[in-house]
Amino acid sequence: MMKIEKVGIVGLGTVGTGTLKILINEREKIHQKTGVWIDVKKACDLNIEREFDFDVDRSIFTNNYNELIEDDEISIIVELIGGYTIAKDIIIKALKAGKNVVTANKALIAKYSKELFAIANSNGTKIYYEASVGGGIPIITPLQESLAGNNILSIKGIINGTANYILTEMTEKNIEFEKVLKKAQELGYAEADPTFDIEGIDTAHKITILASLAYGGYVDFEKVGVKGITSITGEDIKFANDLGYNIKLLATAKKYEDEEIEVRVQPTLISQKEILSNVNDVYNAIEVIGDYVGKTMFYGKGAGMEPTGSAVVADVIKLATEDLANNIPKGNYYYNINKELSLRALEKSISKYYIRLNVKDEIGTLAFVTNKFKDNNISIESMIQTCKSFDDNKFVSLIFITHDVLEADLKKSLDEIYISENVNVEKSILLKIDE
Repeated sequence: MMKIEKVGIVGLGTVGTGTLKILINEREKIHQKTGVWIDVKKACDLNIEREFDFDVDRSIFTNNYNELIEDDEISIIVELIGGYTIAKDIIIKALKAGKNVVTANKALIAKYSKELFAIANSNGTKIYYEASVGGGIPIITPLQESLAGNNILSIKGIINGTANYILTEMTEKNIEFEKVLKKAQELGYAEADPTFDIEGIDTAHKITILASLAYGGYVDFEKVGVKGITSITGEDIKFANDLGYNIKLLATAKKYEDEEIEVRVQPTLISQKEILSNVNDVYNAIEVIGDYVGKTMFYGKGAGMEPTGSAVVADVIKLATEDLANNIPKGNYYYNINKELSLRALEKSISKYYIRLNVKDEIGTLAFVTNKFKDNNISIESMIQTCKSFDDNKFVSLIFITHDVLEADLKKSLDEIYISENVNVEKSILLKIDE
């Protein structure tokens, strides 16, 4: 007897439309490959009059999501609204109604996974969220299954297409941040309010999820160090390039021998010899290093209607075929929701750093700066002073590359430097170097 799985989709925006399109257009192929007929019984959206570029039975549309939750035939609810509020309510109602949930909502999973997974567990239901990180790139499933025999040593990722597009345009076309951001908005790569993308928040949601999966407990999102790309200038791009680096918004998670986990998001100089340094435009890439497998790389489109829809459909298929394969349900891609991972203070990090100081072009300024570095054990590998002044006060840039130093010592020295009236703090920047 053919198995029929009935699905309800809530939210027909970009990803919701892509998901609906794949489930309708490819249902014959999915059935041939899996033995399951996946039937979208209902789809909910505020605008049910919209047109689609594929054939769809319009009788499935409703603007009342409760119809999906209350329909006993629907076993899987696909939540694609996004955000923290109504989406959370819908997922909780669905779980309590005994339905499994598939979502692409990284913000919700990053902040409320402990609560949501507990509700799923108590109701014998599951939450799958492959599409929440990396768009169409499979990364959640590999971490939980393919790499399960490895201790994950580190994760590094370029996992926000908007930020990566902006930095790519700044690098390749010598355009300043504000102009590129406007272009990204015109092309639809950036939202009208781009805060989550350019300030690193979206990236932080994603690395929070990956770190939780990799290290077996939950990461408190509010404790993750986050810094965006708004302070990056064309000058930084040029000097980094001249020194053999590209600047990327890099998410990292790393486990230390004392079991502490470092999780952070920040613009980072990456050697041009590394693959991550050459991931451009809206593409994403995630590097995972395991103790047995070594370095692995996951690369592809990190967003978009069809790539992300593909990841959503993968989770729907996984849920629909679990009992056929006699799998032990792994529900929710579980990590231990009762174990909060201990996050390492970022000041303990030891690394090379890029420093740009905007200073008055006056005698004694350079000596003042270098003495503060010396007093705090900061060893300088190289230094560049720009020739031009940027305004009537004759401010110039001093560019420093350090040797490996303790971040706490570096920040102490910068705090002492920033006190000087000869230093413009707002136009100075500190970036990590990852080689």
